[in-house]
Amino acid sequence: MTDEQFTPAASEWVYPDPDAAGSARIRDYEATYARAMEDIEAFWAERAATLDWYEPWGQVLDRSDAPFFRWFSGGKTNIVLNALDRHIDTPRRNKLALIWEGEPGDRQTFSFWELWQETNRYANLLKGLGVGKGDRVTIYMGRTPELMIAMLACVKLGAVHSVVYGGFSEQALADRIDDAQSRVLITSDGAWLRGKVVRLKDIADEAVSKSPVVETVVVARRTGHEVHMEPGRDYWLHDLLAQPHVKTVCETEVMDAEDPLFILYTSGTTGKPKGVLHTHGGYQVYTSTTLSWVFDVRDEDVWWCAADPGWITGHSYIVYAPLILGATSFMYEGAPTYPYPDRWWKLVADYGITILYTAPTAIRGLMRFGEAWPARHDLSSLRLLGSVGEPINPEAWRWYHRHIGGGRCPVMDTWWQTETGGFMIAPVPSVGLKPGSATRPFPGIDVDVVDEEGRTCAANEDGYLVVKQPWPGMLRTVYGDPDRYVDQYWNAYRDQGWYLAGDSARRDEDGYIWVIGRIDDVIKVSGYRLGTAEVESGLVSHAAVAEAAVIGLPDELRGSTIHASCILVDGVAGDASLEQELRNHVRREVGPIAVPSQIVFVEALPKTRSGKIMRRVLKARVQGLPEGDLSTLED
Repeated sequence: MTDEQFTPAASEWVYPDPDAAGSARIRDYEATYARAMEDIEAFWAERAATLDWYEPWGQVLDRSDAPFFRWFSGGKTNIVLNALDRHIDTPRRNKLALIWEGEPGDRQTFSFWELWQETNRYANLLKGLGVGKGDRVTIYMGRTPELMIAMLACVKLGAVHSVVYGGFSEQALADRIDDAQSRVLITSDGAWLRGKVVRLKDIADEAVSKSPVVETVVVARRTGHEVHMEPGRDYWLHDLLAQPHVKTVCETEVMDAEDPLFILYTSGTTGKPKGVLHTHGGYQVYTSTTLSWVFDVRDEDVWWCAADPGWITGHSYIVYAPLILGATSFMYEGAPTYPYPDRWWKLVADYGITILYTAPTAIRGLMRFGEAWPARHDLSSLRLLGSVGEPINPEAWRWYHRHIGGGRCPVMDTWWQTETGGFMIAPVPSVGLKPGSATRPFPGIDVDVVDEEGRTCAANEDGYLVVKQPWPGMLRTVYGDPDRYVDQYWNAYRDQGWYLAGDSARRDEDGYIWVIGRIDDVIKVSGYRLGTAEVESGLVSHAAVAEAAVIGLPDELRGSTIHASCILVDGVAGDASLEQELRNHVRREVGPIAVPSQIVFVEALPKTRSGKIMRRVLKARVQGLPEGDLSTLED
């Protein structure tokens, strides 16, 4: 990624298309933001009132046990009530909720009525396996409708789902199963990616062998290849769905607004991933409001969030928010360039996609093939574009705007996190845009850029991104580790009561925010967050490696690549063969996204006297840059 990404282009404005601006739900951002900040509780109560509740809340925001905030205390709901149930007695029941295409070209569609019935059947199936309120269920699948239905079925029963991205290895899956203590694992035989089968069931079997807590494995048939089925533990989904008790009606469990909804694991600064916990009430209010206002989703839209449901983007903006809004969503199983680099553009044209939301990594990857590929297809159905996962460099922003959006589609560049539940800094279609900036905070969100003492930074001065007021979509804790929740997010500015996002940023003279990158030991590769400790642990688990340190280096295509420095055990010589062996080892231990692009063998690592690896020094050294203050170095 180039430095251009992080340079506020204060003079470069892209004004929205008059049609997009004129029909936007929020036409006066300044007035809406000011009204929200006058009384955030009244503002969020107004938004919550647009949804259905079994019982009303007694208190909008309870700060009594900060930072363990509670939203809509006393309210009774279930996100499935708003995502599915409330549509069934309306004309919307016959509207398409989901259009899906597999990588080989097979297709499925579900109306809201059909999706509701399938969710009920799946919930009854799970109920028959003993799944109930509060149970944790781990889901490890590819991008298929069964993944969405499994999530909704868990939630309908009051169970807590933990979706693990299908690109993670057996050890990473086992670690997440153990942390959540999931007795039930839902997977599939495999998934299609770039014309090949990803053997998910084999990986799941290895994970379960390391996680004796799992009692039952439900397997969906996708690729049809031969897989091992352990008698008494493994069951085919289609066989279970054929059982007499699996009816198309299932009562939705009434949940407290603060009851757990899902756990989603995200990399942190230690080797153990953090189980970010979200709850029913606040999350449903926040995700539906942000999607409605930022992307101006209308009844006639075909919305495509091209993420994976295994990440927070997929949870919030593939599964829950679009269903709550009654939108028609599109989902695609495979790779954007298979079998040709125009697969995405063909899908846009074939299905009349009106809003496309994807990651800068994907945009940069498709840019490499030039504009001739998108030019082959009619992309005139598009009216809005979006970006997520990492800051988008201006060059990619302009290409996306010009060649995919035809110069008429505003690019909604969104900054947010697994922990925030939904967009925190993002434009609305009526505001002016600056390529590379996520613009301004969403209404109701109080964001600032501050120094270490908590002083607001001057214009164009780098600082720490903080959120000064709680918001409904925020995480409630780190699952099973409340101390880590406090330490990670609140201790830095505990006296002020501010949430530390873990990103550095700057605000320009127009108040637009430019996110620079992570300030902790987390690397973003292709938009995915990886903890340095997790990758280092994978390297050190190899018998030849005594110690390892990894850093992220700027990369034009993927945002960052992983560079590893390894100290080998005595008597082991480092060579190209060992380097490849270590790459394969990391692939098995952590997953393909964690494989270092470069591994170097060193005699020592730069450390402080207390033994902490100084990654900033390592990063500067690798890039040939000034190493700064070395006074705390041990040697």
